[in-house]
Amino acid sequence: MTGFWTMLSKDVPITDIDLAYVNEEGSHGELRVWFENWNTRKDGLIYTDRLFIKELRSHLIRIGFGKTAARQVDYSEHGMQGSNFVSFDVGPKFIEEFEKLSV
Repeated sequence: MTGFWTMLSKDVPITDIDLAYVNEEGSHGELRVWFENWNTRKDGLIYTDRLFIKELRSHLIRIGFGKTAARQVDYSEHGMQGSNFVSFDVGPKFIEEFEKLSV
């Protein structure tokens, strides 16, 4: 882990991803990536970890997202992080492909 909120390094399996919010124009949304095997109170936040987002983007490409859509995924603000999910801002290409792929 290389984020500002933890120095712990361990596998963090993703259990689900969902598009929690999309604005009316479809130009911006919030992606939530749910995880297990990580206790944010004890282990810290995954938020800002460079390896986690790199692996997430690679995973998204493996399951059918284009590179442009995957690059539109970036950490949202600190206050949006949950105890069992990581919050990301997403752009219009990601939203379009998410809806087509029915992830």
